[in-house]
Amino acid sequence: MTELTTVSGVWALAAAALVILLALVAASLDSALTARADGAGGARGALAAPLWEAARLMRQRRRTLVAADTLLWRIGCTGPVVVALLMVAVVPLGRWTLLDLDVGVVWFNAMGVMMWALVWLAGWGPNSVHSLVGGYRFLAHGLGYELPLMFALVAPAIAAGSLRVGDVAAAQTHLWFVLWMPVAFVVYCVGVVAFSVWGSFAAALGVDIAGGVTAELSGVDRLVFQAGRYALLAAGAAFAVPMFLGGGAGPLLPDWMWSVVKTVALLGLLVWLRRAIPALRPDKFMEIGWVVLLPAVLAQDLLVAVIAIWRS
Repeated sequence: MTELTTVSGVWALAAAALVILLALVAASLDSALTARADGAGGARGALAAPLWEAARLMRQRRRTLVAADTLLWRIGCTGPVVVALLMVAVVPLGRWTLLDLDVGVVWFNAMGVMMWALVWLAGWGPNSVHSLVGGYRFLAHGLGYELPLMFALVAPAIAAGSLRVGDVAAAQTHLWFVLWMPVAFVVYCVGVVAFSVWGSFAAALGVDIAGGVTAELSGVDRLVFQAGRYALLAAGAAFAVPMFLGGGAGPLLPDWMWSVVKTVALLGLLVWLRRAIPALRPDKFMEIGWVVLLPAVLAQDLLVAVIAIWRS
């Protein structure tokens, strides 16, 4: 069993700052890609666009609606940021981590499941038809991605013989898991994009329902919710590093720096996927998730289990 160094609670602020910085990087890259796709040019201005948008939303007045459940609405808006921070609490940065849990893999998956409730609350709270439809759309997507995501996380845990994230990273000394668990890695990335309400899985925010769960969001509420989506992408990319990409392993650079480099590289890929994959209707993705992804990742788990037994 590999021991990680658990840092003091004050470093949680540094971890939160890193997640926010990665979210800003993702937002800037998304803005630049959008400007390029629209032929607007000015990539330098596009990179700074998220900061200008944040300043605009902070000055904007919050919208109020009749009979809205304000408490649940606020929980749904702010929850994604909290979930992202709780996810990275078990992600090792080199040999350091905030929480070295024996069930770190389960912890990450449990935090992801919380998004079901949070997005639905963001849709329920405003007492608006469009928001509520968006919330239910997300639940439909969740039915398609959650089980494949859970079994995708099982594969590296089986290979490492542990649910500790540090043990999973240490088990990839000679061969990264992504090289012999490609199906699990792809399904994991699909799950990250889905619980971030991103790209093909943004039907809950569809223009055909006036923005869905964000239809009634304004001001700081909209800013925090949108920041939470980028933060979730960053947290998902960070967790993939110890699970599939060898953790901090790499030449020349310190292990913590390799963790950051790999996270930024995968985060850039996840942001780019927004324009590379067409949007999927929730009912169609439920079919794909249950008929294609779930059997494929179960076959991957079976192969990993056979190899793990043979090695022992």
